[in-house]
Amino acid sequence: MKQLVLDMGLPTGPSLKNYCAGPNKAALAHLKLWLGESAQTLRTPVPTYLWGGSGCGKTHLLKALRAGLQSQGSSIGWLDADVQVPAEFDERWAAVFLDDVHAFTAGQQQSAFNWFVNAQTHQIAVLATGSLPPADLKLRDDLRTRLGWGHVFALESLSEPERRAVLRQAADTRGIFLSDEVMDFMLTRFSRDLASLMELLDLMDGYALQTQRAITIPLIKSMMDNA
Repeated sequence: MKQLVLDMGLPTGPSLKNYCAGPNKAALAHLKLWLGESAQTLRTPVPTYLWGGSGCGKTHLLKALRAGLQSQGSSIGWLDADVQVPAEFDERWAAVFLDDVHAFTAGQQQSAFNWFVNAQTHQIAVLATGSLPPADLKLRDDLRTRLGWGHVFALESLSEPERRAVLRQAADTRGIFLSDEVMDFMLTRFSRDLASLMELLDLMDGYALQTQRAITIPLIKSMMDNA
């Protein structure tokens, strides 16, 4: 069965509020404290590194922090594996974000190191994510050691009961009834990471409203056929 391409994104985008922490409460508490409530918040320049497997919410959290800073009127430096021509470091940035550093090319590693050094000089925070703990990253030594000297949090994916609970709560908030059969279908036929499941729920909700039908497996299959 073909997999639905989820390209609509969440209506409100990633935020710390819509991140289900599960076993990652310590990391979430740290990031909430770091983000603060205003642009005047004094943020520590000590770097933060989040690592874990696919679906644990690393990129969600980094994008949530980016959105939070931008909502406060701050600009940031962002570098991920898809950025082919990184920008020059800007001392006006409020923070430097490095996403999925394990996938950086040699050129991207050079830019990341340059950003890191300049950020330290200007007392600007660096927040980064990767799939492995710092010591195991296959990166240049000077970048790898800098990623590991600050706050390091290992993120864990939610268990299936936790994912089910989050989906159930999100569905209830929307006034949607999800049967156990539909829940089983979602968890066995689609990407199991929470961000994708939440996007799928949004798509299902929109399609159900458009077609004036309840959310059932036939409705999901019809939505897939029309995607």
